[in-house]
Amino acid sequence: MRTESLSSLQLLLFEAERAWAYGQELMKQAIDDEDNPLRRRAVARFRRALSWTDQFTALTTELFGQTRISALAQAEALAYALVLRGKILRQREDFKAALGNLAVAKTLLDALAANASTSRDQALATAAMDEIAPEIRYCAHELGREKAYDIDGVVAEHAPKHLEILVPGHASLLAALAEQAKSAGTTAAARKLLQPVTWEGTAVPIRNPELVDVFIRIQEAEAKLDDDTGRDKSSRGKVAKFDAVLLALSDAEDVARKLLEAHQLTGTSQATAPGTRDIHFIHGLVVYRLLSRRIQRDLSLVTALLASSTGKDSGSSDDARLYPAVLKMLDTVLQSLTQQRALSIVDESAHLASSIEARLAATRARRCVYLARCYTPVRRYAEALALSQRAHLHLRESRTLLSDAEADAPTNAADALAATAFFPLSVDDVSQIETELAADETRHKRDWFTFNGGKPNTTPPAGTQHKPLFFDIALNYVQLPMDKLLERAGKEPAPTPGPTIAQTKVAAPSVKPAAAPKTARVEEPVQEEEAPPEPAQAARGGGLSSLLGGWWGRK
Repeated sequence: MRTESLSSLQLLLFEAERAWAYGQELMKQAIDDEDNPLRRRAVARFRRALSWTDQFTALTTELFGQTRISALAQAEALAYALVLRGKILRQREDFKAALGNLAVAKTLLDALAANASTSRDQALATAAMDEIAPEIRYCAHELGREKAYDIDGVVAEHAPKHLEILVPGHASLLAALAEQAKSAGTTAAARKLLQPVTWEGTAVPIRNPELVDVFIRIQEAEAKLDDDTGRDKSSRGKVAKFDAVLLALSDAEDVARKLLEAHQLTGTSQATAPGTRDIHFIHGLVVYRLLSRRIQRDLSLVTALLASSTGKDSGSSDDARLYPAVLKMLDTVLQSLTQQRALSIVDESAHLASSIEARLAATRARRCVYLARCYTPVRRYAEALALSQRAHLHLRESRTLLSDAEADAPTNAADALAATAFFPLSVDDVSQIETELAADETRHKRDWFTFNGGKPNTTPPAGTQHKPLFFDIALNYVQLPMDKLLERAGKEPAPTPGPTIAQTKVAAPSVKPAAAPKTARVEEPVQEEEAPPEPAQAARGGGLSSLLGGWWGRK
């Protein structure tokens, strides 16, 4: 009998919802034409929905009187019926009756949210209240109320007038609802209540049921991570807990993104109460927390890697084989920080924007430090010192941005530090990095001078020999006897080229012939034929002078 009654309730509920949805579709098609037949069909469907709803509430009231359903189910059924009736009356422009039904429905939904046993039930009631809030405002405005935006004031004015008429025995129903909630458990763990989600010291209500479920999983995973951080010394166990938190945050980001896309496709904004955040902000908050936990995990891995070689803090490791792995983790940190800086919720806060940029600059400086340490084992000292100079610039930028962040910090210092607690950074931390960088620079310069005297080019050209430093200084003052040095080395000196014919003619002295006897016939000296000019000399004589030889008086 119990199963048959529940099936009947579900059938009546589905019929009422089907008639209401179909009537809305017909009304949308006939919205521009008052005499359209579709409009009359829509009104008929609305009447059918009211008929099914009356049967539904009558059956639930009978079952509740027989204690076959709980007070929670009875309150939910009555709230649904009042909301549906109020919307249909608003469609008929009967604003006074519609406002009475919607005000009573809001009262029941407030009671359901206050006595919810889980955060999901509370979010369901809150979502229903957000849905009818525009309907209440519209009806109050049409009735001429000045402060139609004050929903709580409108409900407090109209609900007492219609509560006993629309919900007979409402006092006993609300008392039974409170007693049922008390018996369900009072502790937060038993009731699975969601802890408050804050942003810069302000609570952010999570009003969507799907988001409430994933946020509960997030807080459970984060509780395990925070509780076991001090006890669990193994990096593998800590990484596993970080992965659980990141998985829950990824699920939350997926749900928030789908909700955001749904609102963008429909072209409507989410109905929210005054002072609350919309789905755009919730999605940005989830992404920020996801990136924060990812950065925290990567930084812990960097610390574990550097401590594994020497058992000391980062920056004192002597095992250069770990530096490439450290660089990869720092690249991931830089990527996550860049994505955080691009979020709209970061742009809205000047303090947070400066804090993220300061951490970006400090991480770039650390990356330059470890990249320079990767160059020194291969004796690339010039590159290492250039990276050190770049690291100084990043550290100077980080120090300036930290000062700007302190100037733009909110009044409450705890709120300012909560958003960046995943990456602790202060002026003292920047000074410590500068100290390590100065020590590295001194070591790089000393190693470079020991290696080759500080010369930038350490590889001599092909086919040449690298001379010792002594010859670079001695040749400025002493001409070396290369022939003797070659003889002592067992090598023959290079042959010197002989003089040419022309040089011989010019250099040879003129000799007078001896005086011949008078009886002898004096022979005429034979004139030696001039040698032809050398090709090199002819080539040097060409050019412009050869073309204009006649002008220059060439014979």
